[in-house]
Amino acid sequence: MASKTVNPTRMELTKLKGKLKTATRGHKLLKDKRDGLMKEFLDLVRRNKELRENVEEKIKKSNAKFAVSAATMSDKALKTAIMAPKQEVYLKVDSRNVMSVDIPKFNTTTKSVNTDDIYAYGYAFTSMQLDDSVKELSEVLPALLELAEAEKATQLMASEIEKTRRRVNALEYVLIPDMQTKIKYIQMKLDENERSTQIRLMKVKDMVLEDAHHYKEK
Repeated sequence: MASKTVNPTRMELTKLKGKLKTATRGHKLLKDKRDGLMKEFLDLVRRNKELRENVEEKIKKSNAKFAVSAATMSDKALKTAIMAPKQEVYLKVDSRNVMSVDIPKFNTTTKSVNTDDIYAYGYAFTSMQLDDSVKELSEVLPALLELAEAEKATQLMASEIEKTRRRVNALEYVLIPDMQTKIKYIQMKLDENERSTQIRLMKVKDMVLEDAHHYKEK
């Protein structure tokens, strides 16, 4: 197969050896990158798990208090109280580079400087449980955004690991072995040509000696 795809010359041999050296160095760098990505990925997975458990616990507590307030308040009073939000949150998305992967970074600002300014209703017709539920939901937002960051980072990191893994495998099992095979083939052909040249030279020498001295060199 190599004989059909490569020209067995010294120039081609030198070129292939240079490519093989570059590919070997690139293979090592990609393996190091893959290992680094895996370490970051596992740290992110652990962080993601902790954040999710924290967020789910906070939402569970808020929902429990909201259920109590819904049971103690009239349906009309509850709907009126939560009809329009008091506070507004503005999201800005930045990014940071981790092992050549752009990880999103969420930053938030609020309409009101006072982050406790979250109640859009008066206290006359609402329950304390509703106040607690709204308060806990407002406090879970930063953790929820952090969870979103971690989950997106995990997805991007997993995608980059898969791409890096495919590149490592392509170099390790396809490109490098193919170049090694071609180099071996060219070296073999060059050795054959060299032996053939030596044999021809020896025959020419014998012919010259025979013509000049009428004998063959033994």
